Amino acid sequence: MHRSASRLTRVLACAAVPVVLAVAGCSSDSGKESSSGSSKKSGSSASAKPSGKASAALEKATFAALPDPCKVLQSATLDTLVPKVKDKNGTAAKSNDLASRAGCSWNGLDADGLKGSQYRWLAVNFSRSDSHASLGSADKRAEEQFNKQVELAKATEGAENLKAEQAGGVGDQGMSVVYTVKKDNVDSFNTTIVARTHNVVITLDYNGAAYEGAGAPDQAKLLQDGIAAAKEAVAAVDAANQQGQQPQGQGQGQGQGQGQQPQSQAPQAQ
Repeated sequence: MHRSASRLTRVLACAAVPVVLAVAGCSSDSGKESSSGSSKKSGSSASAKPSGKASAALEKATFAALPDPCKVLQSATLDTLVPKVKDKNGTAAKSNDLASRAGCSWNGLDADGLKGSQYRWLAVNFSRSDSHASLGSADKRAEEQFNKQVELAKATEGAENLKAEQAGGVGDQGMSVVYTVKKDNVDSFNTTIVARTHNVVITLDYNGAAYEGAGAPDQAKLLQDGIAAAKEAVAAVDAANQQGQQPQGQGQGQGQGQGQQPQSQAPQAQ
C-alpha cells in the first residue's frame, strides 16, 4: 500500500511538469506576440498619421499699380468741385511707397465781393494691399482697410449731424459719411466717400465752407459731386493697370501690417 502511494506521487509529479512548461511556454509566446503586435500596430499608426494639408496659395492682387493721384480727376471735375482752384496740378501727399499709398489735394477760394466767399477743399487718397501669408488675401486686407476708413470718418472730432449710408455704383464697396464741423463760428460741411475696387481703397474728402455772409454750401450737392469724383478715381485705378503701367515701387503691403513681406508679388499689369 505504501509502495503504491509512493509510486502514484511520482507519477503525478512527473505529469505536472509538462503542464507548468506549457503554461510558461504560452506566457512566453503570448509576450512575443503582444510585443510584435504592439510594434506592428504602432508602426501602422505612425504610417497612417496624416502629414497635414498644404495651405492653399493666396490669390495674387488684382491691381499692381496706383494711378498718379494728382491726375485721376478730369479738369472739368476740378472746376466744378473746386472753383478758382489755387493749383490745378494739386499737392501730392508724401509717401515712401507710391505703389501702396498715394494721395493729392486741391483747394480754392471763390470770392464774390459783398456776396461773400466760398471755400472748397478736396483730397483723394489711395491705399493698395498685397496678399500676405499671415495677414490674408489682398482683397480681404483691402476690405479691412475700407472698414477702417469708414470708422475713422465717423469718429471725426466735433462732427455734428453725421449721416452714413451706402454709396451705390462706386467700386465693389462704397460708403458716404457726411457731417458738419463748427470752427471759429463757421460751419464746415464735410463729405467723405470711401470706395473699394478689389485690393485698392479710395478715400475722398470734400469740404465746403462759406465766409463773409455767403450762403451755406448745399450738402446734397457736395455729396453728389463727391460721389461723381470718387467714381472717376475708381476708374483711374483700372486704367492705370490696363495701360501696362509698372508699380512705382515694390508693394510691401505697408498700408496694413507695416514691415511685413507679402506672400507673393502682385501680378504685372496687363
